[in-house]
Amino acid sequence: MDRLTRRGRAIRLAATAVAAGLLLAGTLWGEDDHFPFGPFKMYASAVDLDAPAEDTRLEAIDPAGRTVLLTPDNTGFRRAEFEGQLGRFQEQPELLATVVDAYQRRNPTAPHPTEIRLVVRWHEVRDFEVTGAWRDEVLATWRP
Repeated sequence: MDRLTRRGRAIRLAATAVAAGLLLAGTLWGEDDHFPFGPFKMYASAVDLDAPAEDTRLEAIDPAGRTVLLTPDNTGFRRAEFEGQLGRFQEQPELLATVVDAYQRRNPTAPHPTEIRLVVRWHEVRDFEVTGAWRDEVLATWRP
């Protein structure tokens, strides 16, 4: 069949009109829960555009006192896996032991860390620009 029947065209037009109506209503009155017909607002605005921007990180301290940044490449853990459970790590820092195990498996010749820290680095923002200044807040520490 090369052409749609009248009924087929009517069904497609009705479906298009319903989808367009849902998108318009979602844009005007929708919330995150209505996605994909509502806007995904968590990325659409900021409460305070000069508020510090946070950067969650894992750090290890080696026996020589050097700080080693723990990354997905050297541990296998992604940052999002920690950010979603910050409260758990603060309440139970011993959960960071799994990071030490993963780090040692991927880096068998590296010195065994003497401390693991879950840190939020707050980058200062002024007039919508990162200033280069920052401060660290240690949320959890575990010593093997």
